[in-house]
Amino acid sequence: MKRYVAELAGTFVLVYFAVGSAVFAIDKIGAVGVALAFGLVLAALAHGIGPVSGCHLNPAVTLGVFVSGRMRAAEAAGYVGAQLAGGVVGAALLKLTLSVGEITDRTKALGSNGFGSAVNGTGAFLLEALLTMLVVLTYLLVTDHVALGHAAAPAVGTALAAACLAGLPLTGASVNPARSVGPALFAGGERLEQLWLFVAAPLSGAVVAAAVAAGIHHSRTAGENAE
Repeated sequence: MKRYVAELAGTFVLVYFAVGSAVFAIDKIGAVGVALAFGLVLAALAHGIGPVSGCHLNPAVTLGVFVSGRMRAAEAAGYVGAQLAGGVVGAALLKLTLSVGEITDRTKALGSNGFGSAVNGTGAFLLEALLTMLVVLTYLLVTDHVALGHAAAPAVGTALAAACLAGLPLTGASVNPARSVGPALFAGGERLEQLWLFVAAPLSGAVVAAAVAAGIHHSRTAGENAE
């Protein structure tokens, strides 16, 4: 149970503070600042809860770990449920903060993901799948099972920051269905209609990442055996 609590709490923190950096101040800190917020928050959380749950905070990461044979289906489902709940709670508190604080939403859509103005649907799907592949592949290459060691925390944080730097100007850089669901539910309208892409594309990228990681691990093992 503590692993599910860690995933819920961690996803809440990621959404509230990292998405919040865009909602509260993207006009001040820009895309680079938001990307750093995502990467730094994830790296900090990885140090704290990585040894407990692996600090997935992302259904795509959990899917990649499951496809790689490191988790049972029931355990993976529990992770995803906790992550989605944490994302919704984080978005709800973001919305509440804007309301009670009379704060202007600098993104005008609670930091939700979308496409159309800078990239079409096909391009958005491909971009999100490839960016997610980078993030999930990093997790799979720096871990052997589920737990994430302290030494791996900078790697996963850097991978997420890099994905955000590339994707923020085009789609808002989801790479995480749990990060997208909460804000989209409260933003509604077109952002809710487009939510399917920010679920399907990251999950597709996760499956590809699992296949690539399996190939790399196989090659590494074969090389070690040859020596």
